[in-house]
Amino acid sequence: MKKQLLLATKNRHKLEELSHILAPLDWEVLTYEKEDYPDVPETGKTFDENSWIKARAMVEYTGKLCVADDSGLEIDALNGMPGVMSARFGGEGAGYGEKNSKVLSMMKDVPEEKRTARFICVASLVWPDRRTEFFRGICEGMIACSPSGNNGFGYDPIFYIPSMKSTMAELLPDIKNQISHRAIAFKKLADFLSKNKI
Repeated sequence: MKKQLLLATKNRHKLEELSHILAPLDWEVLTYEKEDYPDVPETGKTFDENSWIKARAMVEYTGKLCVADDSGLEIDALNGMPGVMSARFGGEGAGYGEKNSKVLSMMKDVPEEKRTARFICVASLVWPDRRTEFFRGICEGMIACSPSGNNGFGYDPIFYIPSMKSTMAELLPDIKNQISHRAIAFKKLADFLSKNKI
């Protein structure tokens, strides 16, 4: 019988990315698509806290080994904003396009050399006894002057990666799933699961 890991997210785009990244593991990855789990408010002040809050809540609800992540965009010229508020930036119900437009508006007078930013992801693996392991992934880049690309989601169209000469949204999924903040964090998680008897 395969070991089970509950992936605590209702974000369809995240599910697609993470399922692809975790595919090599000989585990059964369970998701929100199979059962109706409750929403968990993200009340933490850091990515670590928010990911742990979500994972812990799902462990308590299901009794299963669970992983949750929290991720976001930090922009140096905006003093780290939107940070942990990335998903809620622009107001309740704001779409990806509106969030990107707000960022670009706030950055309109920032010169190219000061448009540095990074995507950060923290994944929390939580056991029923509350033992926890954290896995962090960071992808450095710049804020573009305009959106470009149709792949990915969120802030991908305005996140430019100099080494790739493209925005995150211009990358093919297979490439993104090698270099993204989420890929880095979850590859560390996958490596941990493959090397440890759980």
